[in-house]
Parts: sequence; C-alpha cells; structure tokens
Amino acid sequence: MIDYEAWCRMKQYQQDKLNVGQIAQKMDSDHRTVESWLQEKHYRPRKPAAQNSKLDPYKDDIVSLLEKHAYTATQLFQRVQEEGYDGSYSVVKRYVHQVRPKRKPAFLTLAFAPGEAAQVDWGLYKTIQVGETTRKLNFFVMVLCHSRMMYVEFTLSQSMEHFLACHQHAFEFFGAVPEKVMIDN
Repeated sequence: MIDYEAWCRMKQYQQDKLNVGQIAQKMDSDHRTVESWLQEKHYRPRKPAAQNSKLDPYKDDIVSLLEKHAYTATQLFQRVQEEGYDGSYSVVKRYVHQVRPKRKPAFLTLAFAPGEAAQVDWGLYKTIQVGETTRKLNFFVMVLCHSRMMYVEFTLSQSMEHFLACHQHAFEFFGAVPEKVMIDN
C-alpha cells in the first residue's frame, strides 16, 4: 500500500530525475507499482475493503507462525486448511507476502579509517620446478582495508620466517604500519 508520504517521495525522486527503476529500488517497491503511481496527478487514497476475507480468522495465527519460523506460503496454507480454512491458496500466498518480515542483506559492510587495519592471507599459486624437484609456489597478500591497496609476495614456504619477512616487506612497500593486522586463519 502506498500512502500519501510515499507518493510524495516518489514524486520528489521523479523531480530529481531518477528513473522508475531507481525510484523502485529506493522505495523498496515493484517498478510496476511505482510506474502506476507516478502517472497519477493526485494522490488517491485506497478504498476500504468491501467485504471480510475468509482468511481473517487465521491471520493472527499466520503472523505468529512466521515469527517463529520461515514457513513457506504452501506450508501455511496446509496449516490453515487443517484448522478449517476453505479459501484459495492465492489469498494465503498474497497475505504471507504482505506480512513476511523483509530479508536483510546477508553481508555486513565494514568501514575502516585510513591506516586503521590491513588484512593478511596466504595463497597457493601453482607448483614450479626448482632444480630437479617440484615446489609449491605460495603467495603472501596484505591489503589495506581503507584504500584496498595490495601487496603480494611469492615465496617457496609459509614458514614463520617467511611470514614475518613478508610483513616487513609489505610495511616498507606501504611506507607505514597499520594499527592492526587481521590475519585469516
């Protein structure tokens, strides 16, 4: 449902020369909904529902079930049918879509000040021929968290001696030492 405040924000975004897709993304709405509302010259309040839904007696149960677990609309439809609901699946599906808690992004955006932190890790590039033997070619990587500036050094070993020497070389390369170094594993 688009209320008056949301409609005004859409119109403001339109005046700011954002396209329908950008407005839909900012409003967390479907682009077809935004496109439809942007064509309206005046806000039109939604008309109240003319009749009660067969689902009304089961809505509180659906919400409480969704708060406990991430049930699918099909699972909820089966549950309310067992309790006596004789309406259609599409009504349940539409309602579940309205009341289901919005998913949050699955990642955390980190922000670092300049010089605050660096990330360090080892990697394996490939094997190389050294004399008559084959050796693993490792690489040491240090990345400054703020600027994403990277230092890479190839070594034949991941020993502590190499690890500390690579740190020293990285600090010399960057011309400074960060406040903290985050080491993977």
